[in-house]
Amino acid sequence: MKAARNGSRAFALRPLEGRSAAQSSQVPAFFSDIASGADQAGVRVYNERLLLSLVRRLGPLSKIEVARLTGLSVQSTSAIMNRLQADGLLRREAPLRGRVGQPTVPMSLDPDGAYSIGLKIGRRSCDLVLIDFRGGVRRRAQRTFPYPVPEMILEFVRSALPPLEEALDDAQRRRIAGLGVASPFQMWTWESEIGAPAGAMAGWRDFDAERQIAGVCRHPVTLCNDATAACAAEFFFGQGWRHRDFLYFFVGAFIGGGLVLDGALRVGRTGNAGALGSMPVMANGETGAAQQLIACASIYQLERRLERAGIDASSIWATPYAWAEFGPHLDAWIEEVATALAYASVAAISVIDFEAIVIDGAAPAAVRDRLATRTAQIFQGLDRRGLSEVAFVSGSIGADARAIGAAALPLIKNFARDREVLLKDAVSQSN
Repeated sequence: MKAARNGSRAFALRPLEGRSAAQSSQVPAFFSDIASGADQAGVRVYNERLLLSLVRRLGPLSKIEVARLTGLSVQSTSAIMNRLQADGLLRREAPLRGRVGQPTVPMSLDPDGAYSIGLKIGRRSCDLVLIDFRGGVRRRAQRTFPYPVPEMILEFVRSALPPLEEALDDAQRRRIAGLGVASPFQMWTWESEIGAPAGAMAGWRDFDAERQIAGVCRHPVTLCNDATAACAAEFFFGQGWRHRDFLYFFVGAFIGGGLVLDGALRVGRTGNAGALGSMPVMANGETGAAQQLIACASIYQLERRLERAGIDASSIWATPYAWAEFGPHLDAWIEEVATALAYASVAAISVIDFEAIVIDGAAPAAVRDRLATRTAQIFQGLDRRGLSEVAFVSGSIGADARAIGAAALPLIKNFARDREVLLKDAVSQSN
């Protein structure tokens, strides 16, 4: 598909028809680099995916607006959008009246255009979600556990998948693009941190998750690291696309992350890029040996704090959107995590000049906001000579990011622009 860019016209983004200057200014300046279409034979799929990407990110657009954004002719744009409408991927919205001439008709993604299923395998819980083409969660199932074992995950998929599919009619089920799996890599190495008995998680060492899950599912299966999948959710369905380059922290039971460079999510040679939990940090000015970020910026430390104080910590995993009031224990944990994230951020931007650092996680929105704010404050007080400024922002997806990101994988493979197909160069994880 890369050849489809040859001959594309360069252009500057202009205000869209019918939109205020403020609305138009919300389109990032770099978007002109990634929104160019091409009037060439043989680029039908590229242009279709480009238009779907624009509508997904900018909202309902008329054919004239899309033509102005892409540099395609109005005739070509009209033909492509009509074809996407006929395929059930776009739908017409109410005409915009009140201007000279014929009213313009914006088109938006049809939520029923495609569906996808996501499985998140976590250290404390697993989730299965059915999402529509816009990323809306239509149905979900969850199971919590002290620690995961492969047999438990397979049984969960067998029992929970049929009810999810039954939420759709026959025509809708035919539009299921596949099942994505978001799972930590080398899960067996974290037994002591999870609190599992010695050897209890050894089954993961030889467990081929992609193949085994495909055996209990009739849909194509795609596997991805769980934190990378969360980053994909922020990039594909959230607000991350507004930043050309960003580093993504997902504060889960164990912290992980992902990275987006030049407007595309990078997974690395083995699919393990953005393994931020393994980053060594010297938080709080400690003089001893450096710790991995996972040991000082993960939710399992909050769980241990609460247990030592005699407080039931089960709501952390059962209701990640509505934690109980944990008072000073939560305050102390936020301070510890924010300090570690600030040091990690300085190290990261010393290597790559990120525009933004996104902090998301399996925590309520208010907690994520506090983490982002406090990390930025601590970051400002660190020695950053020679480094550029970076924005700290809260993630927009939250606890569902890994499951939604897993479900996004089949949609990305089937409908995203070529540069957004995040697994095309990755080597399958063999450990």
